[in-house]
Amino acid sequence: MRKVAAVLAGMMILAMAGAAPAASVGFSNWVAVVVAGDYSGAHGGGDTEAFDNARRDVARTLVDQMGFAPENVRQFSVRPDRYTPRPERSTLFTIQNTLKSMASRSKDGCLVYFTSHGAEYGAFLNAEDKNNATIILPPIMAEMVNSACPDRPSIVIISTCFSGVNVPALKQDNRLVMTAARKDRSSFGCGESNVYPYFDQCFLEASKTVKNFAALPPAVVSCVSRMEQETGMSPPSEPQVWIGGAMRPMLALYGFRRSD
Repeated sequence: MRKVAAVLAGMMILAMAGAAPAASVGFSNWVAVVVAGDYSGAHGGGDTEAFDNARRDVARTLVDQMGFAPENVRQFSVRPDRYTPRPERSTLFTIQNTLKSMASRSKDGCLVYFTSHGAEYGAFLNAEDKNNATIILPPIMAEMVNSACPDRPSIVIISTCFSGVNVPALKQDNRLVMTAARKDRSSFGCGESNVYPYFDQCFLEASKTVKNFAALPPAVVSCVSRMEQETGMSPPSEPQVWIGGAMRPMLALYGFRRSD
């Protein structure tokens, strides 16, 4: 926790110092995939829309609040036929190949946002389908990003329980990694009555108020802590943040270009 606090403190200083850079680096030539990996509620309950709600609204936020080009953002769901506009089906093969194909055309950077259930060993993809369930192990998650986006800035955000387990495999000098929980903690908010998981809700709220990716992680972490305290959730999830050395001085330059 001390390491996370030190990282966040440094990022807040960087954000204040670079909140209004003379020339910001935009996201119009970045690509992004936003994945809802499940639809089962918490603790084996009924269905939940929380992951797909987050998938839909994170994708919208990337375009409306951050300046991604709409054609460079692709969405994935395990139940795509339920939604309009229709996302693509969440399979590891489709996600990986779509990211690689888009990244071959738009080469500034890559963002991966994954929201689902998780376990101590990886992230669930379509876990409720016993015949087609996939566990994305941390090396596989890392390979998906590395193969599509080598030698370029990338941002990986994983919103699952125990998602901190992915951090060691994802570490790269030119990368920002955010996870909804540390490797031995659950995250919260994936029940049938939740609109979004807590972490996803905080990402959406913070994206409307901060100016860049230097300020976003500390705002999200603070929001998650507040929500957990207000709802009595324990032990705290302790979202993790890791920033590579080459990425750190660039974060304040990645300013959000809002369309509203």
